[in-house]
Amino acid sequence: MSTSIPEQLRYAKTHEWVRLEGNVAVIGISDHAQRELTDIVFVELPKVGREVKAGDACVVIESVKTAADVYSPVSGTIIEVNTALSSDPGLVNRDPYGAGWLFKVQVSDPKEVDLLLDSKAYAQHIGA
Repeated sequence: MSTSIPEQLRYAKTHEWVRLEGNVAVIGISDHAQRELTDIVFVELPKVGREVKAGDACVVIESVKTAADVYSPVSGTIIEVNTALSSDPGLVNRDPYGAGWLFKVQVSDPKEVDLLLDSKAYAQHIGA
């Protein structure tokens, strides 16, 4: 089964994706990452209003086999979290680029997004 890597997104080497909507970054984990984790059973989301720097751990995802930190690929303020994941963490498995998004950041430096991998570079990074 091939891994989905949407071309319009940017990717961190730690397997987070970013979709920029103006100065707001929507962030989730890649299809590759959710497959590695397998069945996700719990997502601990960050607090709205928290300031994050690129590379800060801010989410914990627990699956049937492990727990993993998720890092913010950009700096800014967390303005929204995906509360649907509290009752249905499996959304991350079923729709990692859509309904399974994790949090949104009001970006303090939009240029940080340009430092992330494009889809081709991310595909090379994961050997897809």
